[in-house]
Amino acid sequence: MDTGELMRVEPNELAEKLLKRRIILKDNLPGVIRNLEAEEDSLSPKVDRMRKVFDEANIKVASFKKERDRCQREAGGLIPEVKDIRESLISSGGMIILDPKWKKKKLLEQIEEIENKIQTTALDHKSERKLLEKRRALISENDKWVKDRKDSNPEMSIYLAKNRKMSELFKNADKAHSKMIEAVTKAQPMYKKLSELSGELKEVKSQLDRARELLSQSDKAIEYWEKRLEVGFGDIGPGFRDLLRARKTVDDGGRSSFAKKTRKKNKSRKLAGEEE
Repeated sequence: MDTGELMRVEPNELAEKLLKRRIILKDNLPGVIRNLEAEEDSLSPKVDRMRKVFDEANIKVASFKKERDRCQREAGGLIPEVKDIRESLISSGGMIILDPKWKKKKLLEQIEEIENKIQTTALDHKSERKLLEKRRALISENDKWVKDRKDSNPEMSIYLAKNRKMSELFKNADKAHSKMIEAVTKAQPMYKKLSELSGELKEVKSQLDRARELLSQSDKAIEYWEKRLEVGFGDIGPGFRDLLRARKTVDDGGRSSFAKKTRKKNKSRKLAGEEE
């Protein structure tokens, strides 16, 4: 229906249609509300269960991350100690001649460098995984060297013990990291499902609130249009302003409120263009 057709509709006809719509709405709203309430009752426990499962998954992720960080921190703290003891043994002659290959590779220094990068650099998952794999290989190589020296030089017992502890901590950090990644992977689809269910529940609750609001207004709206049909569409007292005022203005050659708004908007655009 265009503006011209709308202007030709008689007030009584329009009021009767609005009154009929309000009556139909009042009759249908209780059923709509019941259906929405049933949908809310069905979705709410699902969301609660999914949120509980997701929270538990997050707790696991946080626990594995805490364990990983602790092990890495303690292992990283041992690196300087192990290096100092090594240098002391070399200086005092308490360490047997180092394997040239091991010395050349400087395994402890490489491990320390990797640990510094992990702790101080913002890494993506791919870069972090590469560093962890490299550290794992270096730890394995260092363990082999320690094992080969264990029986041949008893004076190195403290050095070997700390070296072994450092390796164990790094390995435990790797295990915790793997478990954390696994927990994160499992939690991702849970988060997606939780977001979807929460969105559905939010929409249902919004519709339910709107339906209840409309129902609470129904009697008042019906009484309003019944009185309009009975008394008229002019100013008939508080809460019943003149509904025909705009129509009379247009009939007398004036602009409609829509035309005024359009003109004002076009004028603003023109002024904005001139300023540019």
